Amino acid sequence: MESRLKVLGHPVHPMLVMFPVALLVTAVIFDVIDTVGGPDFLGEVAYWNITVGLVGGMLAAAAGAVDLLALPTGTRAKRVGLTHAAANVAVILLFAAVWVVRLNADSRAAGGALIAIEVVAVAILGVSAWLGGELVDRLGVGVDPEHDLNAPSSLRPPSATQRIGDVR
Repeated sequence: MESRLKVLGHPVHPMLVMFPVALLVTAVIFDVIDTVGGPDFLGEVAYWNITVGLVGGMLAAAAGAVDLLALPTGTRAKRVGLTHAAANVAVILLFAAVWVVRLNADSRAAGGALIAIEVVAVAILGVSAWLGGELVDRLGVGVDPEHDLNAPSSLRPPSATQRIGDVR
């Protein structure tokens, strides 16, 4: 299935996801470094990384929703897409909660409980990123109009007929 939202022939959603992923992961790294005694400005930088990461995440979510809504019901791609979307919503909500707590705080430093929430969010983000890769690489969502939207999981070992037919 080809993406319904493209720029110059390329699907928009995969182009947008790299920025919020990188910003949110970097925010957690900066918060951990700040907490263990790193430079004080890292907490502030982490806060702004979360701010921009949330905005980017919302833009990526809007682009992803266009592709998700176009997936046929009853396909593995639709099930994986819904799980991917739900995980990303959880990530956005967790980081938004951290952002709100830090918004009017005297210090933009995170501290233990907020970092724990961030780490959980990044773990969910890792699972969601894998699911996104499964959608694109295994199921061809957004990139291949002829691909099988019910292809088996990449975690399953290929059958003998799949190994024989695979000449990579």
